[in-house]
Amino acid sequence: MTAVNTRNVGILGTGSYVPERILSNQDLERMVETNDEWIVTRTGIRERRIAAEGETTTDLALKAARAALEASGVAPEEIGLVIVATITADRSFPSTACRLQERLGLPRAAAFDLSAACSGFIYALSAASQSIASGVCRHALVVGAERLSSITDYTDRNTCVLFGDGAGAVVLGPVEEGRGFRSFELGADGTGGDLLTLNDKGCIAMNGREVFKFAVRIMGSAAEEALSKAGLTKADIDLLVPHQANIRIIDAALERLDLPADKCMVNLHRYGNVSAASIPLALDEAVRGGRVNPGDCVVLVGFGGGLTWGASVLIW
Repeated sequence: MTAVNTRNVGILGTGSYVPERILSNQDLERMVETNDEWIVTRTGIRERRIAAEGETTTDLALKAARAALEASGVAPEEIGLVIVATITADRSFPSTACRLQERLGLPRAAAFDLSAACSGFIYALSAASQSIASGVCRHALVVGAERLSSITDYTDRNTCVLFGDGAGAVVLGPVEEGRGFRSFELGADGTGGDLLTLNDKGCIAMNGREVFKFAVRIMGSAAEEALSKAGLTKADIDLLVPHQANIRIIDAALERLDLPADKCMVNLHRYGNVSAASIPLALDEAVRGGRVNPGDCVVLVGFGGGLTWGASVLIW
């Protein structure tokens, strides 16, 4: 067996969960002035999942986390850190991560939430992988979980068609030499904070035109910067797992990266934009669907409110 170096940190297992209730475009046609063709043409979204009454962000995170732990083969008592990326925590405090830690029975794990909107999962991956690499812990659980239906204005036709609920999770730990995370690229521009924010009514408000222009630019450039840091090029990408916000944004990223559609994981037509849960949910589907193989170069990239962005390159 190849010796494991703790400075090489990778993903040992993935998991995800979405609520049972489906909110289709046809359902939205009966709620606001919109139609299926308008939504699909502009976003690529056909349906999204909505949490049941009483189903919390912690509930969503719990099911995804259990699946990731099972896939990883790592025992709960071996987890030393839990990070939950979310903008829809059950409470201001205690953190969703602490509530998740208690429900999973992780006796030795530090736990905290991280808020970077749709970029949150990549931010959390960076923090967790560095904690492992520096010896703070040996294994970490990173979860992206959102209940965006709780902050969506279903009278606003421009935003209510976009968002859904769900969770994705990964277990991180030491991997063989040559595998694991090769680079991270993180950034923020607070001057654009008002372009995508929580308004006075406690609902998502967005300047769609400006966010779209920002996203088209930053998705490709962040991925390219992460590849450069890793000493790799666009030609090395085996699979791109982008934030699932809008099919036109994803298509623009593919064009900039010179990638064919079959090298990109897309599931937004079924789940919509699930913020911090978007990338881990898509990654889990790709892994379980056999689209990721040992040695593959996988690029994760996203953008979100803040404004924030993040990208990561890992060798599976």
